[in-house]
Amino acid sequence: MVTKDEMRILLVEDEDSIGTMLTMNLEDEGYDVRRATNGKVAMQLFQTESFDLIILDIMLPELDGVEVCERIRLEDDRIPILFLTAKDSPQDIINGLKKGADDYLTKPFVLEELLLRVRNLLQRVDYENSDIGKIFSFGPNTVNFETFEAHGVNGSIRLTKIEARLLKMLVNHKNEVVSRKQILHSVWGYDVYPSTRTIDNFILSFRKYFEEDSRNPRYFQSIRGVGYRFVE
Repeated sequence: MVTKDEMRILLVEDEDSIGTMLTMNLEDEGYDVRRATNGKVAMQLFQTESFDLIILDIMLPELDGVEVCERIRLEDDRIPILFLTAKDSPQDIINGLKKGADDYLTKPFVLEELLLRVRNLLQRVDYENSDIGKIFSFGPNTVNFETFEAHGVNGSIRLTKIEARLLKMLVNHKNEVVSRKQILHSVWGYDVYPSTRTIDNFILSFRKYFEEDSRNPRYFQSIRGVGYRFVE
């Protein structure tokens, strides 16, 4: 399970009293919180850092929250977004959810309810990131994600911790293209950003371990300019 102190939240709130109160309470719950006070800064943070959840006001300076949500969804359709806003008409709520939000809470709000919704959204992410078991097999290959031991086309392999993390992430999202940013978030964490070439080298290693023909890979594919994909 992912622990709270590994979870990072981007809070986008321009009203200082609410922003300060939420930051304090979320940090008291064990989350790592970054705050933006306008939509432009929110996008800058989203594009340069990694987050597990975004709490987003709608009425913001620079870019409003709906536009921020739409822009984020063009780059990432997985990160949970919770609208927290004074716009409380049924049409506002429907519009917010249609634009890509996962949840919608209106102001004034009860803090306990907000914290519960945050926990529920993050538990969903944790579940999605943990949906394969200890042992995984594909073709003639077998991987033990607990011991890092694997058996490939050329025999037994001892994976490094980073190799195991990257492989597990790709398998969790099998048949889907995974972006470089998603890999940075899940495998390397928030502060150490390897180059694209570094990720390419890991993919090349997987091909040597597990592909019968590494020059014509069946399982580990690079999608130029987009990311990587494990195909089962």
